[in-house]
Amino acid sequence: MTSSTAIEILLVEDNPGDVRLIEEAFKEIDIEVALQIAMDGVEALEVLAQEEQTGTSAYPELILLDLNLPKKDGYDVLRHIRNDPDLSHLPILVLTSSEDEGDISKSYDLAANAYLTKPTDPAEFISLVQSIERFWIQAVELPPVPS
Repeated sequence: MTSSTAIEILLVEDNPGDVRLIEEAFKEIDIEVALQIAMDGVEALEVLAQEEQTGTSAYPELILLDLNLPKKDGYDVLRHIRNDPDLSHLPILVLTSSEDEGDISKSYDLAANAYLTKPTDPAEFISLVQSIERFWIQAVELPPVPS
């Protein structure tokens, strides 16, 4: 997945503090990342619909999705993406503060690609983002974006 262009990531997160920590952590990795932020579930789906309408295959290469969102929660966003044939290929990493087994199970039932718990220590965000980079950006071969 590595290339000379920036990796497009959609971060769906309503907590400005967590957004800042994630943005700072992505600045610490070796790969250029273009991070687009959606502050709620409705905005996330609007971003994806806008990409769909342009027809330029400009979908994000990875989605980081919080579960506890205003307007439309992460489960609804996940369900919508998985039920849309144009979006269903997108890799979605649930990134949330919940360690509840029910949330974990439900996320995987809705076909999340991974479930990650947000660190409590701000310094640990860098380690988490480095892990995402090593696996999801460098190691994994993702399906091509449909044309």
